Amino acid sequence: MARLDPCIAPPLLGFVVFCGILAPFVGGSVHSYVGEKFVPKGNAFILHGGSEGLYASVPGGNATSGSGESFIRFDKITFTRTEEAAQSSKEMDSFMVQAIVFEVEDREIIGGSAYGGQRAICCTSDLAKLGACTQGTVIYRTSKQNPNWPQVITATFSAKNRVTTLPSHSISITRTGMYNLYFIYCDPSLKGLVIEGKTVWKNPSGYLPGRMAPLMYFYGVMSFAFVILGMFWFSQYVRFWREVLPLQNCITLVITLGMFEMALWYFEYAEFNATGLRPIGITFWAVTFGTVKRTVSRVIILVVSMGYGVVRPTLGGLTSKVIMLGATFFVASEILELVENAGAISDIAGKARLFLILPVALLDAFFILWIFTSLSKTLDKLQARRLMAKLDIYRNFTNALGVAVVVSVCWIGYELYFKSTDIYNENWQRAWIIPAFWQVLSFSVLGVIAVLWAPSQNSTRFAYSDDGFEDFDREESLSLIKPGPIPPRDTHNYTDAKSTLGFNTTNSHNEDIEEDKRA
Repeated sequence: MARLDPCIAPPLLGFVVFCGILAPFVGGSVHSYVGEKFVPKGNAFILHGGSEGLYASVPGGNATSGSGESFIRFDKITFTRTEEAAQSSKEMDSFMVQAIVFEVEDREIIGGSAYGGQRAICCTSDLAKLGACTQGTVIYRTSKQNPNWPQVITATFSAKNRVTTLPSHSISITRTGMYNLYFIYCDPSLKGLVIEGKTVWKNPSGYLPGRMAPLMYFYGVMSFAFVILGMFWFSQYVRFWREVLPLQNCITLVITLGMFEMALWYFEYAEFNATGLRPIGITFWAVTFGTVKRTVSRVIILVVSMGYGVVRPTLGGLTSKVIMLGATFFVASEILELVENAGAISDIAGKARLFLILPVALLDAFFILWIFTSLSKTLDKLQARRLMAKLDIYRNFTNALGVAVVVSVCWIGYELYFKSTDIYNENWQRAWIIPAFWQVLSFSVLGVIAVLWAPSQNSTRFAYSDDGFEDFDREESLSLIKPGPIPPRDTHNYTDAKSTLGFNTTNSHNEDIEEDKRA
């Protein structure tokens, strides 16, 4: 039998979710636009150029080196219109494409309406007659909080030229906030326009987006925490290596994977912060180590809950099912993490993530259900056989898992509340706490398991032994069969039979007497 060893203005912001699928490829804080097309929205054609939380520049920062400076830089951005649009234009015609950058708190100043009618992004003839704007341009008003905002940069097609270039420009960030960039044109004759180029977004401390910047320091702290846990565990492992159980080897593997994962994430964020581009190789391995660690952790908790290695020597027919569940969870989790961490970086996430999150959430729920169902059965059997040492450790293990599940459910409720009440990502400075919490919770559960099952001179007392559990699997199978009438038992014949099979008759007889007394 096989053995198992061991995350704008109302017209514009409402459009973000839709254009998220068509958003430009983003390599870190360097947002690249490669042949991206504009999408109609109301009376305008819009392309979402990026959304990130940026901190204000540090006074005295060096503009040349970029140290302490926070900015958005436009780099070689060109617009190309169709050949038909260029040939149909007249010599005196002028067509504009505008790039508008604004802070999310100023979203109400973008767009307008005449006489309280439908809100528009581009200036209409009615608004132009009122002198509120120039027809064919984006409607906006000056910010009350920052008189120089929003920032608008214009590129113009002249005569029959097919290509125009947005002037190279760097916008200095003097106020901390969530900034949005949109490229917009209003003339329908430019339909089919495509964009090429990139923008660079930088914070005072580096190129990490604002919501991600604290995570670099967090992973540094977590790396140190894993080192401390590893020192404790490996010191015990070396001292009592002769007493080590297969289960403790699995815990050693999880701690090692966690150390590699935290270190890789720290170096990944440090490299990202220094260059503005995600180091895909490091990102891939950080994600993979993390996914393997989470998968192995869940499988270990499940098989321990079933009593493997402690009260039963094998999982029997459940081995293939456990392996299948673990493999499915690994694939679903790996895809989700790669899409989230190696894909587009923007402080506004699309709802398309829901299709990747749901399978992982359902598999997690199945793990939890199976774990607690198995724990209940194992605790009942331990209590029935009065194996108090094992019973105590399983009770502590169950309590720790119960607390973790309750805390997880509460945090999920908070996370849903956080995201539902922050539709414009105004609380981006606290967003890093959400992924950080899950890492802390996972580390806490691992720490509890490491303490409960730390190698010691008494480790073998928690190992499987032939103390009446040899029928563990068979009892579960036979429980599904309706038993017939139980004939009277002749104590002497029963004892003689057990002696013939090589059992300890004295202990068995004592257990029988104790069971009769309890009855």
